[in-house]
Order: sequence, then structure tokens, then C-alpha cells
Amino acid sequence: MARVTVEDCVLQVPNRFELVMKAAQRARDISSGAPLTLDRDNDKNPVVALREIADQTISLDALGDSLITGLQKQSEQDEPEDDIVESDNLVIPTAAEQGLGAAPAVETPAEASEPEAPEAPGEQQ
Repeated sequence: MARVTVEDCVLQVPNRFELVMKAAQRARDISSGAPLTLDRDNDKNPVVALREIADQTISLDALGDSLITGLQKQSEQDEPEDDIVESDNLVIPTAAEQGLGAAPAVETPAEASEPEAPEAPGEQQ
């Protein structure tokens, strides 16, 4: 295979976005020292990664798992969560019960008074 095209790889990974993500992950793996499964032939890492995907010399499932692990921002922990309390009778106290005072009253348009007109300079009552 002289040149790697996306059409060669789409047969193995039909979703082009997934193909790009897996090829990029494989190229990063190669950059960090992972062993090559094909001859480099003076190609750069992304081209080698695409050639490996097209020739099926690497496991796409393992590559997908490596991709997910690399993109995780938070590691999973197997510790039990003690702070969750299950209750059927959940009661939320009101503001008055919490001592926060009553909520401010909201005027409705019918209750709002009209503003008084300013007095003319010569008129006084």
C-alpha cells in the first residue's frame, strides 16, 4: 500500500469520527514508545497508525479502551458512598422554619398603585 487513504480504513472503522479518534490515539501511543506492527517506511506516526488500522495489525477494541482511558478526567474509585441517605419521607423546611424570615411579598399588577403626578411649580394644596 503506497498511500493510506481514509477509504482503506473506513472498511475497518465505518464511523469516520471514530476512525480519526482511534488513529490519533494510536499515533500518540507510537510517539510514547509503543512498538510498531508494520515497517515505518519513512512515514510519520499518523500515517503509520492509519496503515496499522487498514491492515488490521492492531486490536481496535484495545485501541478504543486506551482512548477512553486517556480522555477520562476523573478516575473511578471503588469506595462506597456513605453520605447518601435513603429516605421515603423527605421533608424540606420552609424559610420561616429555618429562621430565615418570610419571603418578600410580590405585588401583582392589580395591587400596584399608580405613581403620583408631579405638582406644577405654581400649584400647592
